[in-house]
Amino acid sequence: MADNKMINQQDTIAALATPVGRGGIGVIRISGPRVSDIARSLLGQLPQPRYATFSHFNDSHGELLDQGIVLYFPAPHSFTGDDVLELQGHGGTVVMDRLLNAVLNLEARLAHPGEFSERAFLNGKIDLAQAEAIADLIDSASTQAARCALRSLQGEFSDQIHTLVEQLVWLRTYIEAGIDFVDEEIDLLADGQVTEKIEKLIQDLETILDKAQQGFLLKEGMRIVLVGEPNVGKSSLLNCLVGRETAIVTPIPGTTRDVVRDQIQLDGMPLHITDTAGLRETDDPVEQEGIRRTKLALQEADVVILLLDDRHPDDNVHAHLLAEIHKPPLVIRNKIDLSGHNAGINTGEILYLSAKTGEGVEILKNYLKEKMGLHSNTEGTFMARRRHLDALQRAKIAFTTSLNHASAQNSELVAEELRQAQQVLGEITGEFTTDDLLGQIFSTFCIGK
Repeated sequence: MADNKMINQQDTIAALATPVGRGGIGVIRISGPRVSDIARSLLGQLPQPRYATFSHFNDSHGELLDQGIVLYFPAPHSFTGDDVLELQGHGGTVVMDRLLNAVLNLEARLAHPGEFSERAFLNGKIDLAQAEAIADLIDSASTQAARCALRSLQGEFSDQIHTLVEQLVWLRTYIEAGIDFVDEEIDLLADGQVTEKIEKLIQDLETILDKAQQGFLLKEGMRIVLVGEPNVGKSSLLNCLVGRETAIVTPIPGTTRDVVRDQIQLDGMPLHITDTAGLRETDDPVEQEGIRRTKLALQEADVVILLLDDRHPDDNVHAHLLAEIHKPPLVIRNKIDLSGHNAGINTGEILYLSAKTGEGVEILKNYLKEKMGLHSNTEGTFMARRRHLDALQRAKIAFTTSLNHASAQNSELVAEELRQAQQVLGEITGEFTTDDLLGQIFSTFCIGK
């Protein structure tokens, strides 16, 4: 794969950079070493760099294909770092196809998904976190998500990682100098300075992790699974949250026999809600399959909501449900319209509501935002992905382990843990990465970006 990457870097690539279909304008983007030759063939001349120029677009036989605006960005002052040409013509499918084919006939090839952004990364124009932010900005489902993605694109996330790494490099240099000059009998760990520096690194990393968690929630949302015995109101709660009749509701136990999924926006955060088959002993093979799928959904959930019927306060009968849930659930007592209980959360963090009337549902939404750490103020938050959170968590573990080794006065192990932490943080910006990871990331981009 690495060899292919090097070969592809020498190709000139082209793609439609606007959506396929009918529109006011359509843009074809071209990047690579043959851009100047393609420009002269299509336009009759090489446009003035970084100026919008009106031009006719002709194929290799001189036939007029379209007319519009041309933008030319010579290397290295372009998005990709290579020569870039953008042709802005009339946005019709046939017009754009003819123009793109004319470009491809001039020894360019069709770009792969995300290949323009990948070249920008490989040419050092942006780092990996910024490249991912391009796709996240395009895919933003809310204003808050778009703002966070733009901050990442502008480098706020990367800058904070670089600052952390700079502190880490200084500390590694300090410790490894002591190891190299061990004959001088200088104990660098004795004065407590190393411990203080590591504690500061952990504190700074936790601040970044909190912001990254916020950005991740705005991008990916959280997965909520509703679980409980049959007829406790799981489907009613799903319908209440999404505001429509997504799930079938009847008084008959076992109505839901498969997982039912829907999504809402909670203050700009996607909320993926799954209604499941009621957990109980049954001989019905269809219902058994639904229960099997319920257990699979529980393994993927970020939050599990255990629904109980508030008319039956004996919690002991629900012990078998708790055995199926491998993380502390949010316990909701439903049907307070029948039990007479007031809506709210008690000291044991048990939420009382009525899915039928909607009483207490707003309390549930606020509770979910609080439990997932979604702040109303996202100022300073940047977009992050699951791989970023994983890297930050691994770096935190390495820092914590190095702190323990520092307390035990073991300089070599402290240095090794800090080295691993630096490599993990480098995965976020792409300083340390693999071709497989790059292929996985950029293959999710749209063509032309």
